[in-house]
Amino acid sequence: MAEERRTNGELEETPDRRPDQPAASTEVLQAEVARLTAEAERNWQQFLRAAADLENYRKQAARQRDEAVASTRRAMLGVILTVVDALERALQHADAEAQGDNAPAIADGIRLARRQVLDVLQTMGVRPMEAEGRPFDPRVHDAVEAVPAVEGAAPGTIVGEIQRGYLMGDEVLRPARVRVAQ
Repeated sequence: MAEERRTNGELEETPDRRPDQPAASTEVLQAEVARLTAEAERNWQQFLRAAADLENYRKQAARQRDEAVASTRRAMLGVILTVVDALERALQHADAEAQGDNAPAIADGIRLARRQVLDVLQTMGVRPMEAEGRPFDPRVHDAVEAVPAVEGAAPGTIVGEIQRGYLMGDEVLRPARVRVAQ
């Protein structure tokens, strides 16, 4: 005859056991405890590996996000710098051909627009690099022309700037295109 016992509010049947039959042997129970302990340890190790994998994934995703933001920022700043270059060329032509009644006003408007763009760039950490009169450095300068050394200029010195270079923090956003004395 099966006995009934109550667990968690439900009735559960237990198998028939004769009173003269001994309970499960100690060795069997110890083996079962050892098996369950080993299984619990395996599960714990799997949990720790999964937690470490998740943390590594989070760090990698954050790095990739930061790299994508920085790359997009550099690309956008490069576009803005081409506008600055166009404004500077317009100023050179306006100053060279300053004729007519509106020429000074147009040049002043271009100067104002250029100054505003440079101010916005400065708030973003972008600053122009000074190149003329300094020694050529291939990490920050792009030599586009070698010219004979003029009086007072040592060989390897930058004697002219064709296109201004810009830094963002300590990183070269765009190298300066320069003429170098031979």
